[in-house]
Amino acid sequence: AFVGMGKAGALPLAAERAAPELRGAVSNGGLVTMMRHRSKLNRLGRPADQRKALLRSLTTEVLRHGRIKTTKAKAKAVRKHVEHIITLAKDGSLHKRRQAMAWVYDKDLVNAVFEDAPERYAEREGGYTRIIRTMPRRGDNSEMCFIELV
Repeated sequence: AFVGMGKAGALPLAAERAAPELRGAVSNGGLVTMMRHRSKLNRLGRPADQRKALLRSLTTEVLRHGRIKTTKAKAKAVRKHVEHIITLAKDGSLHKRRQAMAWVYDKDLVNAVFEDAPERYAEREGGYTRIIRTMPRRGDNSEMCFIELV
């Protein structure tokens, strides 16, 4: 029920009398937290600036080598960016080229992708990458995989 402009987190008076233990906690002892709406981003255990640098470098290496080995979480995160760069390359305009150069570290690589991608992916409407699972990493048992260009 909406309380109005009262104290933050205050329960209605009737509910407080009926169940005083509901103030800030749930029956199993945990705290009440907010729901996870619009928080699908995998943070990869890093602050925002390090995460952006990691995704930019992984995107550059996938485009350069065509196939890299990484963890499954990183592969799923970088797939979005690789496919976006290829979609920009299929358009091929100067504005799209500058957008790609703002993300990819190697400018010569951007030029090569913009020359090659329109012919290579002309009939394909997305799905430019493939994730192939491999054996878990020795040491911490992380799920490893290859991400490659189709």
